[in-house]
Amino acid sequence: MNGPGNPTRSVRPATAVRLVAQRELNTRLRTRGFLIGTAVILVVMVGYLLLQASLISNADRTTVGLTGQAAAVAEPVRENAKQLGVDVEVVRVGDQQDGRSQVESGDLDVLVSGNAANLRALVKSDLDQQVHALLNEISRQEVLNAKLVEVGADPAEVMGEVAAAQVQVNSLEPADPEEGQRVVIAMVMMFLLYMSIATYGSLVAQGIVEEKASRVVEILLSTVRPWHLLLGKVIGLGLVGLTQLFVLGAAGLAMASATGVLTVSGVATKTLLWGLLWYLLGFFLYATVFAGAGSLVSRQEDMQTVLAPITIVLIVGFVTGIAVLQMPDSTTTTVLSLLPPLSPILMPSRIATGAAGLPEIAAALVLTLATIAALTWLGGRVYHTAVLRTGTRIRLKDALRG
Repeated sequence: MNGPGNPTRSVRPATAVRLVAQRELNTRLRTRGFLIGTAVILVVMVGYLLLQASLISNADRTTVGLTGQAAAVAEPVRENAKQLGVDVEVVRVGDQQDGRSQVESGDLDVLVSGNAANLRALVKSDLDQQVHALLNEISRQEVLNAKLVEVGADPAEVMGEVAAAQVQVNSLEPADPEEGQRVVIAMVMMFLLYMSIATYGSLVAQGIVEEKASRVVEILLSTVRPWHLLLGKVIGLGLVGLTQLFVLGAAGLAMASATGVLTVSGVATKTLLWGLLWYLLGFFLYATVFAGAGSLVSRQEDMQTVLAPITIVLIVGFVTGIAVLQMPDSTTTTVLSLLPPLSPILMPSRIATGAAGLPEIAAALVLTLATIAALTWLGGRVYHTAVLRTGTRIRLKDALRG
């Protein structure tokens, strides 16, 4: 048997890497698992976006039922709600018993009865604070109008002067109209990056273990060198993951735009492009580590044991990313997003929220590229030593010694 460094036939490095990468692409892209997996994720995304569209359209709307004398405040309720920016739907209810049944069933958020000066609200559990304030204002205005009439003043003139008194608000920074969309995009991108890196990184390790167990690797290494085989597998699977991520990202943006959850703007497009870049960096950062870990074992049953520490780091990055969205400008978040093991997941989220400046992005890129170079050398060394050794699990320090 030939050693890993002395193949009987040799091809040019670029050709060897290209052929291995092409083999992985052809094998993975045409598999039923890839097509079904992508389709399932798309279906889940469609369902999620339709649900979000439904929730968004109904979340802020309050349905107010008016019965008896309270029907007289229908127009004031609409006008005050419009001034306060509250989404209120006003409906007439025949009697209080019918209204009570509708509140119990959820068809009505609140049933208002009584007269304008003494309104009574019936709710299932809790009344929206803005709607509560709106109803209070209507009652107070009715009482005030009556008192003004008693003293001989014109209620319309007095209320006009009262309404003219406004607090002047000055902002140090302009409001970001896309802040909500930034958070949604950041969450979706963070989830896709985590899933893609974890899934395709594991596929690298799984493929290596399969080739070791079937001894296919011995045939391959009789033609190409270990480094070329490793690099080809990483590039091939990386492109498969990139293809899926691009399809899911583009389809997700299109569906989000169609359902009204998001508006496809420069922010969304820029976030998708940054996400694709950080996927590539994150994949290459972890892929050679997954490959080195996979080469330490010869059975699928032992694979999860060696991959567990790597997976834990990815999970930590994903969980930390949720906190990033709550405080993207904090010092802790900034430092964590610069650490190469976490940057591929955290930095795209901070970019999406607009919290990451160009110096921070540049620093994260430089540190990540440097770490990729170091881990590629380390993982490649382990792979070169362990890939042809079968049987019991090889210890990492033995693999590093060669």
